Amino acid sequence: MTTWIRFRDADGHIGFGTLDQHSGRVVQHDGALFDRPRPTDIAHVVDDLTLLAPCEPSKVIALWNNYYALSQKLDKAPPKHPLFLIKPPMSVIGPDASIRRPKSYHGKIAYEGELGIVIGKTVSNATVEEAEAAIFGYTCVNDVTAIELLQEDPNFAQWCRSKGFDTFTCLGPAIVSGFDWRAANVVTMLEGVERQNYPLDDMIFSPAEQVSMLSQDMTLVPGDVIACGTSIGVGSIKDGARVEVSIPGIGTLGNVLAA
Repeated sequence: MTTWIRFRDADGHIGFGTLDQHSGRVVQHDGALFDRPRPTDIAHVVDDLTLLAPCEPSKVIALWNNYYALSQKLDKAPPKHPLFLIKPPMSVIGPDASIRRPKSYHGKIAYEGELGIVIGKTVSNATVEEAEAAIFGYTCVNDVTAIELLQEDPNFAQWCRSKGFDTFTCLGPAIVSGFDWRAANVVTMLEGVERQNYPLDDMIFSPAEQVSMLSQDMTLVPGDVIACGTSIGVGSIKDGARVEVSIPGIGTLGNVLAA
C-alpha cells in the first residue's frame, strides 16, 4: 500500500507526497498527484505539517442506501443502480479543519462515516474492469448533513442543499493506494464514544461497480471522490463536539463542529 497526503509546511507552501505510517516520514513529490508524480530529495516529519484534504475533487458523489444492513433497517429494497447526490467542491475540508454551522440554520447536524473512492483516471462508460483500473485509492469521509433541511419543503427533498454547505465534506487524512477495502470496517467516534462500526464488505455496490455505473451517468475525472454511503449508527453532532472517522489502514479523520 502507498499512503499519499497533501500538506502545508511551516513556510505556508502546499505540497504532496508519500507517508511512511510507521516512521512518520513524508517524501515530497513533484508533478501532479494523478499523473506520474516524481519523488524528490525533500523529506518532512509529518507532525511538522498541516494535513489538507488529500485531493481537490471537481465533484463529490455521495451514495445513499448502499449497505444491506441499513437497507434492512430502513425497510428499503436494495437499489438496482447507485442512488446518489452531488456535493460541491466548496464543501470539502481536510483533517482537523472545523465544520462550520451555516448561519442560516439552527437545527440538527449529522455525521456519516464512510469510505471514499478517489478517481485517478478520466473514465466514462467504463466496464467494471476499466473502473477498477481508474481507482487511484481510498480515503475516509465524513458526509455531514443539515438533517432538518431534507424535508423542509414537502414538494422537493433538499439533499444537495442539506449536504452541500461549505465544510460539509470532510476528507482525509490520506489516500491509500492498494488498500483492501473488503477486510476493513468504518468506525465513527463522537466525543470518544463509538457510534458506528460496520464492515465495508456489506456494500451493495462494490467500489468498482460504483465507478462503472456512475461513469455511465457522467464523466469522472482525476481527483473526484465517490462517498460509498454509510450504514447504521448515524447521529447528530452538538456544537463543539469532535467526530472521528477511522478506517484501519487509511487513518483517522477528525473534525469539530464549530460552536
